[in-house]
Amino acid sequence: MHTSSTRAVTTADSGRRGLGRTGAGAPAPGGTARRSGGRWRTPLLFLLPFGVLFIAMYLVPIVFAFVQSLFTLQRSGLGLEAPTLDFTPLANYTRLLGDTEFLASLGRVALFGLVQVPVMLGLALLLALLLDSRSARGKGFFRLAAFLPYAVPGVIAAVMWSFLYSPVTSPINTLLERVVGTGIPFFAPEIVLWAVANIVTWGWTGYNMLIIYSSLQTIPAETIEAARLDGAGPARIAWSIKIPMVRPALVLTAVFSIIGSAQLYNEPKVLQTISGGAISNTFTPLMAAQAQVTAQNYPYAAAQSVVLALLVGVLSFTFFKLTNRGER
Repeated sequence: MHTSSTRAVTTADSGRRGLGRTGAGAPAPGGTARRSGGRWRTPLLFLLPFGVLFIAMYLVPIVFAFVQSLFTLQRSGLGLEAPTLDFTPLANYTRLLGDTEFLASLGRVALFGLVQVPVMLGLALLLALLLDSRSARGKGFFRLAAFLPYAVPGVIAAVMWSFLYSPVTSPINTLLERVVGTGIPFFAPEIVLWAVANIVTWGWTGYNMLIIYSSLQTIPAETIEAARLDGAGPARIAWSIKIPMVRPALVLTAVFSIIGSAQLYNEPKVLQTISGGAISNTFTPLMAAQAQVTAQNYPYAAAQSVVLALLVGVLSFTFFKLTNRGER
């Protein structure tokens, strides 16, 4: 009887000690949740400044422009009364479909990008490959020389080129007239777009070249050396190894260039004053929207901006899909 009581007490005491160990060793549910929340708190704090700026400077203006585009500006009488805004969701977009000047500006920018972007990226790729070659000398100097045009603000570059294009002060035409007897009418209607394209190409080729050149530096030296041992020359190495391996950089610069072409504004705006009417207020979509802002027709300008943003977004997305389709 005594033995049974002692065994029962011992068993109960062991059970209590086991429960104590289990309670002390197992993590409390609340503590796990707190640690999980703390693990996410630090990244969210780092992302908070970007998130606030992204929402305030990107999403909010887009939403505001879209809401503005749903109204139309109505003026009555002789314009002495304050204009009113009427809620007509499709009126501005219907008007855009018949706006020949805005549609012409979209076509002009599309032609600009179709020609200028491949030429600029081709030059940037060629310069990057030349700098990356083994026989290249003075790489630091040539990198800086190629990048310097990008360091010049776009407006300043346009002003500088306006003197080179001017029929009165152009040293280019002065030289051509002495050599071949005639100059280049840079502001002729059929040439002025390519005069603008020349300024953009001059300013942005070096920037794109540095992106491609940086990508070339990531190619393993063993890969290049193995190709040389197999008898591949510099041209074969560039075509079969280097260009395929910098494809992501080429896609990135192409998308940036497409977006930049749609935002064409500074160069034609500066040249407009000396173009003799070849560059109108609706030469590019942004100039057309700015003309509507000057006329205080903000809803129609917002509709033009929304359509341009949608077209650029769809074009960039389609380009990404087409160029990345073969990688899957």
